[in-house]
Amino acid sequence: MARHAERLNVQGRVQGVGYRWWTMQAAAALGLEGWVRNRRDGSVEILAIGHATAIEALHESCREGPRGAVVLAVERYMAEDDGSVGFEERPTV
Repeated sequence: MARHAERLNVQGRVQGVGYRWWTMQAAAALGLEGWVRNRRDGSVEILAIGHATAIEALHESCREGPRGAVVLAVERYMAEDDGSVGFEERPTV
């Protein structure tokens, strides 16, 4: 069975507030695989792979994020499964 994959782009005050760490914890709790990274434009990018309902739950959680974050928007796109195993933090792009 193919895994579902989506890319989320979280905008607002989401860097310097523990958003990547928070995302790793939330994704692991939902059984998702993929990665999270900061972008030079100040946003946070997430590739979430797994069951569609788990990705939906992550999307909803990302609208709040960790304490200290001010989320203005969460853009959501279909993505290709890159074969990620586990959920990791990646370098800024």
